[in-house]
Amino acid sequence: MRIDLSKFAAGAFAAAVLVSAAVTTAAASPSPRVSYLTLSMASAYKPAPPAGATDDYHCSLLNPNVTSNSYVVSSNFVPGDKNSTEVHHAILFLVPPSLAATAEVANNGGKGWTCFGETIFSKENIPVPGVKNSNNMPSWLSAWAPGTGLTATPPGTGVLLPKGSLVVLQIHYNTLAGDVPIKSSLTLGTVPVSSSIKPLGLDLFPAPPDVPCLASWHPASTPLCSRANSLKYLGARFGQSAVNFVNLIEAACGRNPNNPPAGDSTACVWRYWHTATIVAIGAHMHLTGSSFKVVLDPGSARQKVLLNVKNFNFDYQKSYVLKTPVKVGTGDRIQVSCTYNPRVHDVNPQLRLAPRRFVTWGDGSSDEMCLALILTT
Repeated sequence: MRIDLSKFAAGAFAAAVLVSAAVTTAAASPSPRVSYLTLSMASAYKPAPPAGATDDYHCSLLNPNVTSNSYVVSSNFVPGDKNSTEVHHAILFLVPPSLAATAEVANNGGKGWTCFGETIFSKENIPVPGVKNSNNMPSWLSAWAPGTGLTATPPGTGVLLPKGSLVVLQIHYNTLAGDVPIKSSLTLGTVPVSSSIKPLGLDLFPAPPDVPCLASWHPASTPLCSRANSLKYLGARFGQSAVNFVNLIEAACGRNPNNPPAGDSTACVWRYWHTATIVAIGAHMHLTGSSFKVVLDPGSARQKVLLNVKNFNFDYQKSYVLKTPVKVGTGDRIQVSCTYNPRVHDVNPQLRLAPRRFVTWGDGSSDEMCLALILTT
């Protein structure tokens, strides 16, 4: 099935695009010389969520002043200082020269801009399942999530950084963890474009969580334990587009958006729309995530478990390099499944400050996700 999920949430994805590894393993042998490029926000930013919300998405435009084509082979994001706990995740988007003017307008005189929802620019999209990214759309360069330090691409691969490009640093702040001003920075390791480096692609495969309230929470007397009320609460925090996206992925996964199956687990099967070789997989859930699994061609003779994270830890997220890369082709199926533990809500210091509710896909730290980030060559 090929589906145009043109509302795919750009700010929603937190798992690391690059993989946890030593930078010395990032390039093929003989190793090209790595140059380092440090980018920093112009000034500290104090999170300012909308009224009634605790999550803020803020974008900053950065100019790397690149004068020649190169590949990014490593990334090291520093979320403020060691006491900064309110950074939920960060994504670095590549802005091609054709979108530079749009980015400059959005940048609000160097102050940056609020970038909730499905796009970092109001009229631009990002890579989504079933849709090939064009050269006129922002795409990911790297990403950071809690537990991610210095990261590198799989050996012999890199993410293309064309000359004349700008970059947008999108940071998701969660004020349940703090609200002090933060000035973040990151350092990119780059190598010249050459035949020894293969360009990386990124495919995103979600599954929609529908986690009901625990019986001990007395759902009948807790308004947000109603899925309909919870979706209204989601829309009040992030806009109607967030609700539309929930309905979209429910339908894409063969469910009734008005009455999807509820439970502590979820799964969705997608079909590949191109040929590629999978080299690494990132797993992303939020604070109640318990386990995560990716299976190629489930139920067939070719069935293969690509990733099985049995004890997911939000504070230690990473991507996993496959020991043996796996080739996929048009029509191959990818199943993504996740399990949650809603009891964490009452013991996690951050979640305890959020209202008990029926949990769906959402951009907030107290919402949930189930997302496979598959890196290919």
